[in-house]
Amino acid sequence: MYLLASTLATFCQIYFVLLIIRVLLSWFPSINWFDPPFSLLSQLTDPYLNIFRSIIPPLGGLDFSPILAIFLLQFLSGVFNTLQVSFAQGSLGF
Repeated sequence: MYLLASTLATFCQIYFVLLIIRVLLSWFPSINWFDPPFSLLSQLTDPYLNIFRSIIPPLGGLDFSPILAIFLLQFLSGVFNTLQVSFAQGSLGF
């Protein structure tokens, strides 16, 4: 269980970095999202962001869905880190 919690916590941290890069690159309108490095980033992050885009549609041309997506990802990362520490200490009793 420790390995699973550790893997999920690491995945959340890596995915968080990918989301931040995606959000920062969205500020540059000249980026072609069909070019190879950008298309891979788009394919990795857009399915997760689309979940939140269906909840919060863009308002006035601004997309607030990444904020909610990042908050949820950070929350999950904290949960997995807590589980990881608990399993490492053996305090859950499993």
